[in-house]
Amino acid sequence: MENTATVSGTEVKKYRRAGFMDEVRGFCILCMVVYHVCFDLNYTYNIHIPIMFDGWFDIVRDIFAGAFMFISGMSSRYSHNNAKRGIQCFFIGMIITFIFAFFAPSAPILFGILHFMGVSMMIYAIGDKCFLKIPAPVGIAVCAVLFLLTRGIMYGYLGPAQGVGIKLPEFIYNAGLLFPLGFRAPSFQSMDYFPLLPWFFVFLAGAYTGKYAIEDKMPAFFYKTHCKPLALAGRYTLWIYVLHQPVAMIFFLLIFGRI
Repeated sequence: MENTATVSGTEVKKYRRAGFMDEVRGFCILCMVVYHVCFDLNYTYNIHIPIMFDGWFDIVRDIFAGAFMFISGMSSRYSHNNAKRGIQCFFIGMIITFIFAFFAPSAPILFGILHFMGVSMMIYAIGDKCFLKIPAPVGIAVCAVLFLLTRGIMYGYLGPAQGVGIKLPEFIYNAGLLFPLGFRAPSFQSMDYFPLLPWFFVFLAGAYTGKYAIEDKMPAFFYKTHCKPLALAGRYTLWIYVLHQPVAMIFFLLIFGRI
């Protein structure tokens, strides 16, 4: 359902809120918080958490992160100023980078989820007219193929996984400055890392799917709120992400006497 409102003489489209989308986003951000707390306990305070070393745990982590990116892509179809949102998100990401560089230089964050989201929103804002010329089903299918094709770039391969596909030249990775794209040098280190390749295609697939959401073509449950706490968390994901680490550090300081 779509209606319009007039702000300063300009007609602005308003869409029906998707409660389920808020809930999924809220669930994903809470999972990220739990993951980061477990990570800190394991690597900073030497409290062994066995599941963090299981291969399936990395897969689950990427699924939740991917779901968050997908929903964020859908949300971009609701936004009237993705460029502004992207700049704000990237700016906050850079603040976090500088804070960690100062207080925790051994645990840098160079291109984390906020940097990724910010750049993705800006790219979408610049290219939305071109992206929207492609029919949604075709766009989703192309994004799925490109995701699989570029998923191995972080590991040195053009293909779906490490050791599968075409091995890429080492000089691309040794350049050192292409890590936002996924070409990370052997010495590269970032405690939170989501490069544009392959993850931008997840974001973009969400943007194509968002077409059906704003046109009221999703199932009825999509527009209903089933769990208010999750929906509330989903509306404040940026603040939760920004504040959860300082809160966790204070909590750890009280328990362990150090950060």
